[in-house]
Amino acid sequence: METWFTIIISLCLIFLFRALLSLLQKSSTIKINNPFPPGPTHIPIITPIIWLTKSVSQLEPIIKQLHVKYGPIVTLQIGSSPTIFINDRSIAHQALIQNGSIFSDRPVNLPMENFISKNQHNITSASYDTTWRILRRNLTAEMLHPSRVKSFAQTRKWVLDVLLKRIKTNIKSSDSIKAKDHIQHAMFSLLVFMCFGQRVDDEKLHDIEQGERNLLVSLKKFNVLNFWPKITKILFRKRWEELLKLRSNQEMVLVPLIRVRKEAKKNGLCNDNNNPRAYVDTLLDLKLSNEGQRNLDEGEVVALCSEFLSAGTDTTSTALQWIMANLVKHPHMQQRIVDEIRKVMAVSDKEEKEEVHEEDLEKLPYLKAVVLESLRRHPPTHFLLPHAVSEDVAFNGYLVPKKGSVNFMVAEIGRDPKVWEDPMAFKPERFLNEDGSQIEGFDITGSKEIKMMPFGAGRRICPAYNLGMLHLEYFVANLVWNFDWKD
Repeated sequence: METWFTIIISLCLIFLFRALLSLLQKSSTIKINNPFPPGPTHIPIITPIIWLTKSVSQLEPIIKQLHVKYGPIVTLQIGSSPTIFINDRSIAHQALIQNGSIFSDRPVNLPMENFISKNQHNITSASYDTTWRILRRNLTAEMLHPSRVKSFAQTRKWVLDVLLKRIKTNIKSSDSIKAKDHIQHAMFSLLVFMCFGQRVDDEKLHDIEQGERNLLVSLKKFNVLNFWPKITKILFRKRWEELLKLRSNQEMVLVPLIRVRKEAKKNGLCNDNNNPRAYVDTLLDLKLSNEGQRNLDEGEVVALCSEFLSAGTDTTSTALQWIMANLVKHPHMQQRIVDEIRKVMAVSDKEEKEEVHEEDLEKLPYLKAVVLESLRRHPPTHFLLPHAVSEDVAFNGYLVPKKGSVNFMVAEIGRDPKVWEDPMAFKPERFLNEDGSQIEGFDITGSKEIKMMPFGAGRRICPAYNLGMLHLEYFVANLVWNFDWKD
């Protein structure tokens, strides 16, 4: 009991000291007279701890209520800095597009986030600076260029074959299947190959996935280590050791794959028609011009590979599950996709041709509309990763502080009744022209106008949004073509 009393008192003192330090910094640096956006009453130490203990799913309904009460821009004091939430598409466009250079930074990384990202040496958390530009340019030019994406067509075909085989085997042994597991396995297999340039067996794939997932789902429990790490690492020694173990397990499975690829590159065994250039190849070649033209170290390569696997797997598999769930709920939509595919492929029987090829996808507007509608109605994430401003900014009559966090409510923006008629209904037709023959000029990047933003918008938009759309369309088309999905 005495131990816990000491811990609680220590944490309260830490929060009090940080709050006082923050107030002193604000009083000396803030020159803009605008107030913070409105929000609930802030009680130093107490309310920051309350908000920190809540998960995103617990915070979302609270923030919705605050928007109803205070308007489209609200503030919560989460931790030692204000956190601003925006749910209006026009204000989001004003921030992310019209003032993109100002709103493209990230909040200061917490110590444990720095530990995992190797001091922000990844695209997700890096500050809006030269390192971020180098890392993002490498990803977009080396992996997301249309020619590079096309080079992995055979890999997607292989993953599709494995997915169909697993489902067919499951059907023979059971009256129902758990599609989630098969979809997750397929997406992860695809991303592992794109990342490391090799197929791995299911046991190794499982080890890689567990290393990634165990670290990801455990992050919240390590939040306490962010406050005065030198002290909390001692007070919560077992928790710190657990984080070290999770990171070690991740490196244990990823480092051998990196070293195998490094050796293959030395022997000239990479980058041919049967072995396309993998993401790790680009990282091994990359030099940080702003850091003395040095190469990435092994830990930084691990952080970037981990980011590639996590970002490309969970969002795509979640979106794919939502699409299939809606097609099960609306059988006539599923049948319309089948009819559209049959017309494009000019066959009368599914068995005559098992695969919908990638070149067929451009001729399937209703399929595209279904994918877009699912991303609007069920975005894989309900918040963008937090943005930050590079300097104190007067925005819409309020102060957005340099060290604050700016969050955009993706789900709310995509369900705005001022833009979408009957926004909670699932209506793919809303994306088609009158005769349903093509998508009605919709720009998912939101560069001219934000109507929905499942991939974000502006300079920090997900660089792989085109690849994500390709994966969704390709796998949905083939799942529907090969199986009749029912509840």
